Amino acid sequence: MKEKTAKETLSITTIIVLPNDTNTQGNLFGGQLLAWMDVISSVAAQRHCKRVVVTASVNNVSFKKPIPHASIVTLEAKVSRAFSTSMEIFVDVFLENAITGDREKCNEAIYTFVAVDQNGAPINIPELIPETEEEKKRYEGALRRKQLSLILAGKMKPSEALELKKIFIEDAI
Repeated sequence: MKEKTAKETLSITTIIVLPNDTNTQGNLFGGQLLAWMDVISSVAAQRHCKRVVVTASVNNVSFKKPIPHASIVTLEAKVSRAFSTSMEIFVDVFLENAITGDREKCNEAIYTFVAVDQNGAPINIPELIPETEEEKKRYEGALRRKQLSLILAGKMKPSEALELKKIFIEDAI
């Protein structure tokens, strides 16, 4: 299986926030943003493995800034790391000033997808090669995030999380 670069998985979509997308405060519903992020991250995951993918988890969502009605919103998703059958995808959300064109990052999320065969069983996927400094940073953090998720789900003992140990224990293996 040929490895892929993160840039090969880049998926971008731009949307205008319409009235039916907003809450009573006139801001984008958080659930609507989650749905948009799920769709764009699934495109990035599918670009990586060229297979059907399913959402395994939403590991982190950060609603840093409200997104008002009529805003121009751009979502950018890229695979940050591939494991044997799963992929971590980072989604960055930008708010665009319609007059100046300036963009400001307002939200982000981390999704995990699993590639599946025609019966819904997990299948192996290509490795990911990070290239930029940001890609390398996200790649390195992905294993720690995965280990933490496995510990919280009761699927890994804390003593087995070697990458997490490196953060907390100076002389960890």
